[in-house]
Amino acid sequence: MAKESSKSNGKETANKVAADNRRARHEYHVLETIECGIELSGTEVKSIRAGQCNLKDSHARIENGEVFLYNSHISPYDHGNRFNHEPTRKRRLLLNKKEIQKIKSKIQEKGLTLIPLRLYFKSNWVKVELGLCKGKKLYDKREDIAKRDSQRQIERVIKSNR
Repeated sequence: MAKESSKSNGKETANKVAADNRRARHEYHVLETIECGIELSGTEVKSIRAGQCNLKDSHARIENGEVFLYNSHISPYDHGNRFNHEPTRKRRLLLNKKEIQKIKSKIQEKGLTLIPLRLYFKSNWVKVELGLCKGKKLYDKREDIAKRDSQRQIERVIKSNR
């Protein structure tokens, strides 16, 4: 688990990343990112703290003026007994109405999708980083792989010349 630090209002806070959707950056062009809260039960938060969550194959949809996260897997908490949750239930994301309308207009206008990129803690609150994404074509993926490989080769040559 990685930690990121961000500075706001002179205070430094550490963001503990619980889940990262690395595949989303390979499959989609991320045009814009949005930070939002997520509505969870108590055992879900404990599972996320234990690192038992996965954003693979998850997506978000706008329904009746609210944003919901689908197919995100949060494993049942080991000591949760009867208070445990369903692992892949839909979860409501917390955004303002203005933000939801702005996102909805962009999705309808440009044919974009909402994909969760990260699930992390920000001062004891669980946050989701949503990306407004457009799907990549096969040749775009190949191009990205070629760039990454050439960058690695350049770094190897530089490192061996030192």
